[in-house]
Amino acid sequence: MPTRNVLVVLYDGVQSLDVTGPVEVFAAVARFPGLPAYTIETVSPGGAPVRTGSGLTLVPDADLESARPGAGTTLLVPGGRYTGDFEPRLTDWLRAHGGGAERLVSVCTGGLLLAEAGLLDGRRATTHWYVCEQMARDYPAVEVESDPIYVRDGPVATSAGVTAGIDLALALVEEDHGKDVALTIARHLVVFLHRPGNQAQFSAQLAAQTARREPLRDVQQWVTEHPDGDLGVEALAARARLSPRHFARAFRTETGVTPGRYVERVRVEHARRLLEEGSTGIAQIARACGYGTPEALRRAFVKALGQPPTEYRRRFGAPRTG
Repeated sequence: MPTRNVLVVLYDGVQSLDVTGPVEVFAAVARFPGLPAYTIETVSPGGAPVRTGSGLTLVPDADLESARPGAGTTLLVPGGRYTGDFEPRLTDWLRAHGGGAERLVSVCTGGLLLAEAGLLDGRRATTHWYVCEQMARDYPAVEVESDPIYVRDGPVATSAGVTAGIDLALALVEEDHGKDVALTIARHLVVFLHRPGNQAQFSAQLAAQTARREPLRDVQQWVTEHPDGDLGVEALAARARLSPRHFARAFRTETGVTPGRYVERVRVEHARRLLEEGSTGIAQIARACGYGTPEALRRAFVKALGQPPTEYRRRFGAPRTG
């Protein structure tokens, strides 16, 4: 198996976790006997030390201008503090040489750098939720997906904020070395298991706004605590002491999603946790999450996550012991 290179671009204001999180994942492969370690190199404009957004100083290995990513190289562009403009040396270098990398990867707002360099034109991509709208507005040639934690489109992979970079790095290690290696690294880093790319950046509760009015907030809390209950519009409206039509309109206005969409997100999220954390049977999980039957749960999972519950458990469930 050939040695792979990871080239990490540094610059002033970079988010330190966007750098160190993925780097720790790639570096951990060296602990496996018989596997070729990744060669990891950091570069910056002029080869100068950079100061991260949190005040840490990072000393690069080399000058950005001397780097020429090619076959076998994963080029990693981390995110950082965005003030409305970009370091020209960064974007010029990315425009000239970024496309030469075997895999082009961004973490968080690093996706904006790739977009500015034209490397995301005609591709699907994501970034931190806070700048997804900005990316879509400023770079119309990019098909922005605001929900997933990471998106793969051919040799280009973009991820959401901070910890999503770890998930993406684990997915790349799995691609290179297999699932067992990736899961062992995940456990070693105490990040449990890596999440699928199409998992939402937020939990259902965070993805939806918190309602302003107390009766609607109470309904949101009730749904979260009782995913197996009667969560139809009529039942929820009665709990809020509103007519079904008024409730549905008010809920969407204040939370940004329909009651049905909110319920579906909560139920899928609850089922996902049960699948990840234990060995509860599929039929029992279906009942506990309000789906009633395994088939209804399967349909919901395929729609939300692109895979059935059995496959999700196989890939992301806790390993059995004993």
